[in-house]
Amino acid sequence: MDRVRHPAELIRLAAGACWTALVLLLAYYARSSALGLDSDVARGVELLPWPPAKLTAALCGAALLTVPLGFAVDRVLRGEGRRVADGVLAAVLAYGLSLGLDLLVGDLTALTHPLPSGLGRTDPVYGHLAPVLAFMTALGTAGRRRWRTALAATLGLTGLSGLVTGYATPLSLLLALLLGWTAAHATRYAVGEPVGEPSEGQIAAALAGTGVRPDVVLMLGSGRYLVTQHGDRPDLDVHLLDRYAQASGLLGHLWLALRLRTAPRPFGLRPLRDGLEHQTLLGHAASAAGARTRTPLAAVELGPDAALVAYRRIDARPFAELFDERPGPDGSGTADTRTADTGTEAETDADADAETGPTDAELRDAWQQLALLQRRRIAHRALSPNTVLLDAEGRVHLVGLANGEIAASELLLRLDVAGLLAVLALYAGPRRAVRAAVEVLGPGPVSAALPLLQPIALARRTRSALARHKELAAVLRAEVQRQTPQSTATAVPVRLERLRPRTLLAVVACVVVGYGLLQFPNPVDVIAGADPLWLAGAVLWAAVSYPVATFAFSGFVPEKLSFRSTLATQVAGSFVKVVAPGGVGGLALNTRYLQCANIPTAQAMSSIGVSQLFGLLLHMLQLAVFSALVGVDAAEAGGESSSPLTSGWVVWLAGAVTAVVAVSVAAVPSLRRRAQTLLRPLRAEVLPRLLDLAQRPGRLATGVAGQLLVSMCFVMCLYCCTRAAGQHPGFNAVAMTFLAGNAAGNVVPTPGGAGGVELLMPRLLELTGGIGQDDARASVMLFRLLTFVLPVLPGWAAFAWLKRREQI
Repeated sequence: MDRVRHPAELIRLAAGACWTALVLLLAYYARSSALGLDSDVARGVELLPWPPAKLTAALCGAALLTVPLGFAVDRVLRGEGRRVADGVLAAVLAYGLSLGLDLLVGDLTALTHPLPSGLGRTDPVYGHLAPVLAFMTALGTAGRRRWRTALAATLGLTGLSGLVTGYATPLSLLLALLLGWTAAHATRYAVGEPVGEPSEGQIAAALAGTGVRPDVVLMLGSGRYLVTQHGDRPDLDVHLLDRYAQASGLLGHLWLALRLRTAPRPFGLRPLRDGLEHQTLLGHAASAAGARTRTPLAAVELGPDAALVAYRRIDARPFAELFDERPGPDGSGTADTRTADTGTEAETDADADAETGPTDAELRDAWQQLALLQRRRIAHRALSPNTVLLDAEGRVHLVGLANGEIAASELLLRLDVAGLLAVLALYAGPRRAVRAAVEVLGPGPVSAALPLLQPIALARRTRSALARHKELAAVLRAEVQRQTPQSTATAVPVRLERLRPRTLLAVVACVVVGYGLLQFPNPVDVIAGADPLWLAGAVLWAAVSYPVATFAFSGFVPEKLSFRSTLATQVAGSFVKVVAPGGVGGLALNTRYLQCANIPTAQAMSSIGVSQLFGLLLHMLQLAVFSALVGVDAAEAGGESSSPLTSGWVVWLAGAVTAVVAVSVAAVPSLRRRAQTLLRPLRAEVLPRLLDLAQRPGRLATGVAGQLLVSMCFVMCLYCCTRAAGQHPGFNAVAMTFLAGNAAGNVVPTPGGAGGVELLMPRLLELTGGIGQDDARASVMLFRLLTFVLPVLPGWAAFAWLKRREQI
């Protein structure tokens, strides 16, 4: 018997751990509420007409032993001894977790109260319940209503007995149940669940009870069988639904459901019977609509963990097996590269292509099958080269409707059109695929699918096929626009993603940043305790950085710019960076400003690229110089330093990493091609712009000097902040701290680099400047207030002023 690790068990394990942590946080941070709940429960149970405590405890203890023992005997008699062993392992794990938690949180008074005897206190976890719940859950009580009822009654009465006799608290009972439930699912995921493949005899016997007359049962693959019947009855394709089918690709489907608004509900999260009913219903609905698909003839359960669906067999093969993917150099397919739009030549080329690809009649038939489904508002949701079949008579069949929808929304129907467009374009080329779609569906539905021709909206196998022909998707979109010009003119883009990976990363980073910022001192106290003169100096240098940044930006733009508008753009960047990671918001704002200044987009982006290139090189040069100077200062002050920052280890490590990356890129062909792709815009756009600037050395010198002075303005601001906090660090140490912290802020995917700066700069000031932890945090807090928080309001005003003047 094989075993399968169901990802749903991992999800339940994580959920149980989270709920356990929340209960512990409640007991720690809301002690008065927890103690009040315990007192209320104690007063309530005193009013219950309850038999003597010892008798009640004895009966409940006997039930706690009898119910799991009886369940274990029942499962052993049914030949499921391995499941019983899994249950014992889960019970041992639950008991161990209970003991461990008793030791860790034994001092939390919210989880305990004095024993009735007056000697000591109760345990934080009412450990009698956890092993029993873990044992029963690990064995599996699905489909066994009597045992589930007996378990619920036993746990409920035992918990109530513990409250009445004073040996348990409400939170200790809750912790016991959570630990038992979590330990059960941890065990089920760690060792896997035993899954047995049904024999041919079992399948034949199960189908015989539904009116099928099986003759021979042949296994075609994992979970698929061919069943021949007596007489002239049609052959059957039988699909097995079991734990393997539920676990297959569940984590990927869950991520897609989290990320995509229109993702189907993963089959693994449905009860097995719901999945069986849904799949059978979709097959009958599609057949009733007149579409050619697999028609369900029988559905039968083999037990609580397996079921069968028998379909009428179709003698057809998928497009993925019949045809080769043959897009031409432009992505349009071999046939389309030879086919003209009109005349005899087009017909000749189409006939030639029909020998190796689907004919025009077959393409139209595929669209007619989809039209039949859409007329009944049935969404397929999984159109791919493996679900579009073609039989020997040239008829198209659409199979694989398990994830489909009945009474589907307009968006899901449009997604099906986009999916079939992509599939047919792979084998017939975009021109013929779109032409057949327009002939059958009309231009409206085809143009409505244009915004949905996105890789994330397509089935996984379709995405994989399109990934092998990178230009095909763009050519397909262009072909839809060409053949439906009037309809696509009003097409509105559709955002299908509800969550992007970078958004999730930003949320996690913001949580970490929020926790880190809680460790910083109160900003009001920092400003109140700062030296007024040095604080004024910090404000002055923060303000001077904006006109200096204006000169630095203008120096890399050969065209003449308004100083006032450019200055307003730099100030507006303080507002934009609050809602954009790192320097992304500033780049977009500057590019938009140059576009509104009548500078072509290519030249505007080239100027930004030159500015960023020089900024990166100068920043790294300054960091290396000040790191070396910090090492010199440390050596002069007290001999050789053991700190890696001041002894040059960081510079050497960075050089070694750079050398390794360079050698790897040069030696590995795939990395070399990737690097060439990334550097192509630099060679094609940035270098020509740099040559233009070289003809104007004055502007280039202004830009380079401005880049250096902007960094020095911020260094002076941070230095004044440290002096305002009453500290006297070296200037070189402060400069290196700012340059390293600013680099971290540009890497961290949070608005304005929040978190990276706040967590790194104080530590660097401690190591290189000899400042205490609290004073370093106060200095960095003051610096961020002046350069990140307070400029937001004037930045918003500058942004609104530029918008009003239509300069961004």
